[in-house]
Amino acid sequence: MTIFTNKSEIQDHISKKKAKGITFGFVPTMGALHNGHLSLVEKALQENDVCVVSVFVNPTQFDNDQDLKKYPRTLKSDVALLETVSKTILVYAPSVEDIYQGNTKAESFNFDGLEFEMEGKFRKGHFDGVGTIVKKLFEIVTPNNAYFGEKDFQQLAIIKKLAQKYNLPVKVNGCEIFREENGLAYSSRNTRLKPDYIKAAPFIFKTLKAAKEKFGTKSAKQVTEWVEKQFAENKFLELEYFNIAEVTTLKTVKRKSKLKTYRAFVAAYADDIRLIDNIALN
Repeated sequence: MTIFTNKSEIQDHISKKKAKGITFGFVPTMGALHNGHLSLVEKALQENDVCVVSVFVNPTQFDNDQDLKKYPRTLKSDVALLETVSKTILVYAPSVEDIYQGNTKAESFNFDGLEFEMEGKFRKGHFDGVGTIVKKLFEIVTPNNAYFGEKDFQQLAIIKKLAQKYNLPVKVNGCEIFREENGLAYSSRNTRLKPDYIKAAPFIFKTLKAAKEKFGTKSAKQVTEWVEKQFAENKFLELEYFNIAEVTTLKTVKRKSKLKTYRAFVAAYADDIRLIDNIALN
C-alpha cells in the first residue's frame, strides 16, 4: 500500500501513470472507514485501473468545533481495512497545511440553490466547505471517475453541480446506500452510538420504508405529518427534519406530479450523534 502525504508527490505519480493511459478512480473520505466506503472502493477498482482513496478530516465543512474534535482519526486501521480489498490502492492522507497552505478557509460557491435546502438550513457554511475540499482534491488527484454514496444525496447533487460549473474533467458517480443488517445506513458516526441508541437507530430506515409505501396513496404533507408523529413518540430519537423533495432541485414538494422524481430525506439525533438517511419514493 502506497501512502502519500504530500500533494506534489501524488500529483507527480499520477501524472506519470496517466501519460501511459492508466485510468484513476477516486474515493474521497474523512477516514474512520467502514464497509460503505469499501463498497465505493470496490466499484472504483472495477471501473478504473487504479483507485485513490483520500483520508482527510476537512475542518472547513464543520460548523461545530466539538464535532470536528471528536471526529475519529484512525489512519492505521483505515489502511489495514483497505488492504483487505487491494494492496494496490493509493492512499492520500495529507495534513491541513498540505491542503490549505496556511489559509484554512472555505471558498464561497453558488450551487444554484441546492446548498440552501435541508442540510444547508441546519449546517451553516457546510457546503462551501464541502465544495472547497472536493474541488481541491479533484485538482490534485485529477481522477477520471469519483465515487460518492447516496446516503449524502444532497452532497452528491452538489458535487455533480460543482464538476459541471467548474468544468472539472471528472465523472461523478453516485452509489447505492450501503446498510448494516438492521437497515441502518453505514456511517463513521455509528461507532459512537451508545447501546440503547444502536437498538433505536434502525427505526430511521424502517420509518423511511413505511413513508415510501404511504407516498403511493397519500399526499406529501400527510406522509410528512405521519413521520413527524412517529418520531415524536420515539424516546431515543429526536427528529431534526423530514423532507420530501424533488431530486433535481431538492426543493420540498408541495404537490405531487407523476412527471417528477422524489426522495424522502431525514436527519435525526440519537443522543448527541446526528444521523441522516434518505430513500427514493418513485
